[in-house]
Amino acid sequence: MQRRDFHRWAQAQALAMALAPWQQAVAQAGAEPRRWRDNPFTLGVASGQPRPDTVVLWTRLVVSPQDRADSAADPARVVCEVFADEALRQRVWHSDITTDAQRGHSLHAQATGLAPGRSYWYRFRCGDAISPVGRTRTAPRPTDDVRRLRLALASCQHYEQGEYVAHADIARQDLDLVVFVGDYIYESTNPRLAIRKHNGGEPKTLDEYRQRYALYKSDPHLQAAHAAHPWLLMWDDHEVVNDYAADRDPRNTPLEVFMQRRAAAYQAYFEHQPLALGPDPSSPWAASMRLHDKLSWGRLADIWTLDCRQYRSTQACPDPNRGGGRVVTQCAELDEPARSMLGNAQEEWLYQGLRQSTALWKVLAQATQISPTSVSTPLGRATYTDAWDGYPQARRRLLQTISDGQVADVITLGGDVHMNVAAKLRLQANDETSPVVASEFVATSITSRGLGESVLNAARSANPDIVYARADERGYALIDIQPQAATCEFRTTPFPAGTRADLSVQARFQVERGRVGPVKL
Repeated sequence: MQRRDFHRWAQAQALAMALAPWQQAVAQAGAEPRRWRDNPFTLGVASGQPRPDTVVLWTRLVVSPQDRADSAADPARVVCEVFADEALRQRVWHSDITTDAQRGHSLHAQATGLAPGRSYWYRFRCGDAISPVGRTRTAPRPTDDVRRLRLALASCQHYEQGEYVAHADIARQDLDLVVFVGDYIYESTNPRLAIRKHNGGEPKTLDEYRQRYALYKSDPHLQAAHAAHPWLLMWDDHEVVNDYAADRDPRNTPLEVFMQRRAAAYQAYFEHQPLALGPDPSSPWAASMRLHDKLSWGRLADIWTLDCRQYRSTQACPDPNRGGGRVVTQCAELDEPARSMLGNAQEEWLYQGLRQSTALWKVLAQATQISPTSVSTPLGRATYTDAWDGYPQARRRLLQTISDGQVADVITLGGDVHMNVAAKLRLQANDETSPVVASEFVATSITSRGLGESVLNAARSANPDIVYARADERGYALIDIQPQAATCEFRTTPFPAGTRADLSVQARFQVERGRVGPVKL
């Protein structure tokens, strides 16, 4: 597919998503198709977890009260089709799938037998209804000599705080992947900042989380970004509740009660994302789910997605009246060696993978900022305990592994902090005599409000390893990885997002292969 043809397709697809299209499917021979009163495909389609010969395809049926009353057809039978051409004439894979109310009428189809490193088009059919068409792409073989990887880095899309104009821009880009690193939904609300409204109160049950996801998924720009590209996904805290850590939430809710909530949140997350595996039914309360993963993009790059919530140690020096993160000084617990952001098993899995990687670039995609933002005060260094600053020994283990293993050309990607960041990662933070071992890019939020300028100025002044930081605009980062250099373009719009329809380039940075640290272009 030529680039101009891709742009023409992406623009048409974004417009089609905005109009929420659906049409009648041809009845299958020998069977009377199920007839729908209302379009069941209003949440769009998505793809993810691409491999050289497979990709996960997703949709969810929305069964209206009229269709629920009219039909006894539960479970529902759905056909998923994959085509080698945009015109949908060369079908290369299809599968019959069933879904029902117990799984929220969600569908996860793992298309197999595909060719590596090429585009495909897909759709779902259920009775006389047909979904929008999505475009996806398989990964190249690990041994392929790939010359380029283009990805969008995004996070933090509070529905109430802005329009998803960043996703409209992502949908129009010529990308291989979208890497989303957390806060896909928000359980919380801030009426003072709301330019559109959540449905219902704070979700705690499976049905309430389903309703919240359905609201977010109804946005046409988000649907367009999902339909245009395959996604790699990682969660942070708001997919469950703000600042939760492993099995504890900020309210110090009893273990069994909170884990039942976490199980509901994880189930709803799975039901609304293009993922192959859901919650582990053998774990207590079915509240565990393997999300960390590794993807090879030819010999060009290995990409790790890291889970910074499910396995972490709880925040150090908590408030006696509540859990979660807070700013502390003189907290000895911060430096306890056993404290981990990733958990011991995930740490070892990552470290082993880094040592063994032969890819030109090693990319770590995780939820938040790794470089420090703590500031000096008369009482000592003030540290926010929910961030990597709150896990300094875990951060040092990561960077020491990179240094000791002479793992070259490592780039970390993050979100969460609602600002664009380019930074150097040193063994000893902010010490110019300490070697820089990795480069960091953090993307600002899609919509969520950023830090005030005075707080940001204090963090920049106290942390010279931060090459660039700006928190006043919303958007995403466009990452272009080639054999000799990796470029990060911060694409943004004023807050609240939607006051201007388009995005512009706020800043561009480059990391040259063999030279650690981002340089402004």
